[in-house]
Amino acid sequence: MTGTDTRRKPGRGSLLDRVDPVLLAVVGSGTTSATGVFVKLSGANTGTAAFLRCALALFVLVPMALLELRRVGPRALRLVGTDLAAGLLLGVDYVFWVASIQHVGAGMATVLLNIQVVVFPLLAWVFLGDRAPLRFLLAVPVMLAGVALTAGVVGPGPGAASEGNPWLGLLYGCAAGVTYAGYLFLSRLGGGQGHTVTPVCVSTASAALAAGVLGALWSGIDLVSLDARAWVWLALLALTGQVLTWLLVGSALPRLSASTGAAILVLPPVLAVAMGAVFLGERVTPVQLGGCVLVVLAIWLSQRGRSA
Repeated sequence: MTGTDTRRKPGRGSLLDRVDPVLLAVVGSGTTSATGVFVKLSGANTGTAAFLRCALALFVLVPMALLELRRVGPRALRLVGTDLAAGLLLGVDYVFWVASIQHVGAGMATVLLNIQVVVFPLLAWVFLGDRAPLRFLLAVPVMLAGVALTAGVVGPGPGAASEGNPWLGLLYGCAAGVTYAGYLFLSRLGGGQGHTVTPVCVSTASAALAAGVLGALWSGIDLVSLDARAWVWLALLALTGQVLTWLLVGSALPRLSASTGAAILVLPPVLAVAMGAVFLGERVTPVQLGGCVLVVLAIWLSQRGRSA
């Protein structure tokens, strides 16, 4: 399937559902570019950052969801179940993603996360019949090679990966990408049914639960040692990376084909690498930069000639 997914109609009364889904996805994905920087600047450990990204967002999302439910009406229980399942995957994704930042840096971890660009369309192909074109399948090996180079497993040199274990960074980043793709897939299934805020709120609540449990086992949840500066960065992380991003992307995904949506969501790594270098002083080796180029090139090739 190409272009807009016409099987799911946007719900009435939603302002976001009246906006071009490509524009929403571009803006929404762009807001995620600084999230890795916020995590690093907060100084929070893996579990704490992942959990608070979701928990703090609920202070904004819950009142918005209650207002939406009063205006639109209740959400079908089967869709609530889909939202809850999607959120559990998202919470696991956040823990693995923050862990990968510790090994390969904020910019490179965001690039690795985009293994979802492979997994998401394949899930849609298997379960929804959205066939991936031949050019997409041919681009997959190119992107996977780019992901490996980006992680610094080949000649990391003095880059960000030398601060940690690049193989662990690659493993955690790919695990994050797979669970992230699962979240996107389930969000696409449950979207376009008249609710915009409610599914984001429900999935964020279950993500907080998943991130809290896994994060506590991984590194512990440390709220005591966070200073005011850390809370500010984590609040920005929640508002931009959880509230704004998923309100926009959640409205757009049900109206986009799987491959088109995945291709748009590859934009954040490009900006994230630049922001990591500017704000965190993360050094990128020529090999890692070449890996980033391969990832972006593979996505461009897979989408060449397709209508959005």
